Amino acid sequence: MSIKINKLPRYERPYEKLEMYGEKSLSNSELLAILIESGTKEETSIQVAQKVLLLGKENFENEFRFLQDISLDELKKIKGIGRVKAIRLKAAFEIAKRMSDPIENEIFVSSSSDVANIFMHELRYEKREIVKLVILNNKNKILRIQDVSLGGTNYAVIEPKEILAEPIKMSANRIILLHNHPSGNATPSSEDYEVTRRIDLCAKMFGIELIDHIVIGDGEYKSALIRK
Repeated sequence: MSIKINKLPRYERPYEKLEMYGEKSLSNSELLAILIESGTKEETSIQVAQKVLLLGKENFENEFRFLQDISLDELKKIKGIGRVKAIRLKAAFEIAKRMSDPIENEIFVSSSSDVANIFMHELRYEKREIVKLVILNNKNKILRIQDVSLGGTNYAVIEPKEILAEPIKMSANRIILLHNHPSGNATPSSEDYEVTRRIDLCAKMFGIELIDHIVIGDGEYKSALIRK
């Protein structure tokens, strides 16, 4: 029979450990155990949490990444995770994802890294390619953020006319294009480079500057714009 959480030394219990040493001192399984709250007769909440994390360990370097897409049914198959706990976990995962959306009324960007940082957490966990367009004025103030395309696991349709329609209508000066690679590898593909070249040429015809085409991976980003 497993030892109960309340039988562990105080400095080993997730709740007390967080109070004494802060949230950064907790392991992934300990953080998850707090959300799970209680274990079973045979296992502690930490051991149940470890089982949850094992579901994605084979396919993801980041233990938490797969939790964005795990289903309620998959969670409920784990002994110790019932309907209420599964719903609580899914809600917590979604809150964590939405917390990374910091778009306010006025945001100015000075570099591609500023834009990449705005969308990194949101896009790094997506299972499909999502294309976004950031429309800027001549002072690099973000005027609008537009979802352009939603693709599959390894592709997204990016057409110059779809990218440029809104900036032309707004008489915008600059744009930044970005999309994610669900594989986590931010290295641009040959198709990424080609579509960037086409969009850059078309944008120049309308007096619009394509500042960058950012490819988002898992914690990294790279540019698909070849500067001459």
